[in-house]
Amino acid sequence: MIEVLGRSGYAGLTMDAVAMVAGVGKATIYRRWSSKAELLLGVMDVVGAPVLEVPDTGRLREDLIAVLTQVVELLGGPSGRAIRSLLGAVVDDPVLQEGCRRLPLANWDAAWDTVVARAVERGEVPARAGQSIAAEVGPAVLALRWLVTGRPLDATVVIELVDRVVLPLLQRP
Repeated sequence: MIEVLGRSGYAGLTMDAVAMVAGVGKATIYRRWSSKAELLLGVMDVVGAPVLEVPDTGRLREDLIAVLTQVVELLGGPSGRAIRSLLGAVVDDPVLQEGCRRLPLANWDAAWDTVVARAVERGEVPARAGQSIAAEVGPAVLALRWLVTGRPLDATVVIELVDRVVLPLLQRP
C-alpha cells in the first residue's frame, strides 16, 4: 500500500492497485475498508507512522540538530514520497486530516516536545518555550523547502536553521 502510494501518489492510488500488490481481490479490500482514505489510515495504524528517535545529548543544539536531521532523512525516503502525495488530499478529506494529526504529526510533536522540555529543565530555554510557535519553525522550514521550493535539504541547512533561527527564537525571554 505505502509502496503504491509513494509510486503513484494519492490520486493514483486505486483499490485495484492495492489488491494486486496484496495478492487479493478488490472485493476483499472493500470488505474491510470502504474508501482509500480508510484503507490508508488502517495501514498506518498497523505499520505505524514514522517515529523520530528522541535524542538526549545533554545540549539543546545537538538534540535539535539530531531531530531535524531525522526529519530530513524521513522526507528524502519512501515515507516522504508517500507523505508528499497525501498532502493535497489531506486538505479536503477530514478522515485523512484526523489520521495525520493522530499519527505522523503527533509522533513528531512528541519528539519535539520532549527535546524542548529537557532544555527547559536544564535551564537552556525559558519555561514558555515549549508553548511558543517558535517550536514549530524548524520542521515548518524544512517542510516548505522540501514540498514547495525543492531546495536541497542536508546537514548544512539543518545546522544553519538551528543556529540562526530555531535556537534564537526558543531562547528569547
